[in-house]
Amino acid sequence: MRLGALLPHLGGLDPTELAIRAEEWGYDSVWLGELWGRSAVVTLTEIACRTDEVEVGTAIANVFSRSPATLAMTAATLDDVSDGRFTLGVGTSTPKAVEDLHGMRFSRPVRRAHEAISLVKNFTSGADEPVNYHGELFRTADFPALDADVPVYHAALGPANRRVVGRLCDGWLPHNVPFPDLESAFGEVASAAEEAGRDPGEITVAPYVPAAVAEDPDEAEAAIRGHVAYYVGSGEGYRKAVGARFPDEAERIADAWQRGDRREATDAVTEEMVAALGIHGTPEETRSQLTDLVETTIVDYPLVIVPQQAADDLAETTLEALAPVAEGN
Repeated sequence: MRLGALLPHLGGLDPTELAIRAEEWGYDSVWLGELWGRSAVVTLTEIACRTDEVEVGTAIANVFSRSPATLAMTAATLDDVSDGRFTLGVGTSTPKAVEDLHGMRFSRPVRRAHEAISLVKNFTSGADEPVNYHGELFRTADFPALDADVPVYHAALGPANRRVVGRLCDGWLPHNVPFPDLESAFGEVASAAEEAGRDPGEITVAPYVPAAVAEDPDEAEAAIRGHVAYYVGSGEGYRKAVGARFPDEAERIADAWQRGDRREATDAVTEEMVAALGIHGTPEETRSQLTDLVETTIVDYPLVIVPQQAADDLAETTLEALAPVAEGN
């Protein structure tokens, strides 16, 4: 299987050094998120310069804090620096991040994603004619296209946003869509792709796969519980994605989290939720779960993410245990 690693971007681990190790371990790609504290673009540039073959990507860069032109320049530059190894992963992020960090209105996120991705595609198309775009949110005129063949993946959760993936994107980066629901959720992507004259089979399904490997099974399970509680509690889109399968549980988690009771929120994550939203256990158990995930779902390209709150303790152990070289591939 193709396998990617989402690198911790906070805490005591150096993501560049971990990326170098991931390349040695046989990962096909390394990805970096971006919220606050570390620039994914700068760090991925360093990673691209210090690695040879591993692909690099953003998972995710939000479509609010950088203009479409800036996203396009960033993609083209990183693609050049990495000798064609870059994938631009974008998403709408959350109202908390967009409004309270970047000071922008979280307005019409699906439309903004659609127009931003359209413009990035146009700006990196290498077309001879200048780019002219007249959307509802963005208008551009008379700037030449850059010649950079950069895949664009989108972390869409809701059905309208998944249609953006189908119409425009090379890949889908779902996070916190329960694994058993991925196929039905992809139906919206597929129908939009077919309406646009595209082949849904050419859209890569690359979900985040929260993973924790430890000899103590309770430690590994606790890491996944904490990960689920954080996302369900702090993001409405994540709550809805999880709530599609676990409505009552998601409401209890979100209510406890928003009241500030982190322990109650974490305790409300059930074993069924842990199994549907992550993989965990000993190295052998977790590798088996990862293989089953790929063999029994529509997942093309799992991206292993170690829960941030446990990353300093478990990231290297987990990524090494799940690496392709660990299985002799």
